[in-house]
Amino acid sequence: MIALCLGLAGTVWASLPVPAFTLAWTHTIEKVRWEEDYRVTPDGLLLGEARVKGNGAGMEIPADAVLHEGSWHYRRQLPPLQPLRVGRAPEAGDYQLCFAGACHELSEWLGPPSSERPALELWSCAPLSAE
Repeated sequence: MIALCLGLAGTVWASLPVPAFTLAWTHTIEKVRWEEDYRVTPDGLLLGEARVKGNGAGMEIPADAVLHEGSWHYRRQLPPLQPLRVGRAPEAGDYQLCFAGACHELSEWLGPPSSERPALELWSCAPLSAE
């Protein structure tokens, strides 16, 4: 079995036994929602489809994106990410992890974003064992 690990520099802060998830956030300036779908694989996190509700400063819509139900849908061809690194500052709000039909703030597992931990890494890993 494989899991999604959340942490930094190889230190696991939380482990979720999910095969796939959506990473979602709201752009701090434009207030536009972004979503990226990932599969958790032994080689890393494989990006599938991405969606964005609009464009703005630093938010160019890819040329091959298709507008569907109010969002631009597109795919980027990337190798598996191991890890996927994201910023996580109090001023920017929190990311959401969506899986099994529900979205959850990262703060459910990691506490609120803080200046002491301004970055986060996500990677595929072996699930933490219950002791």
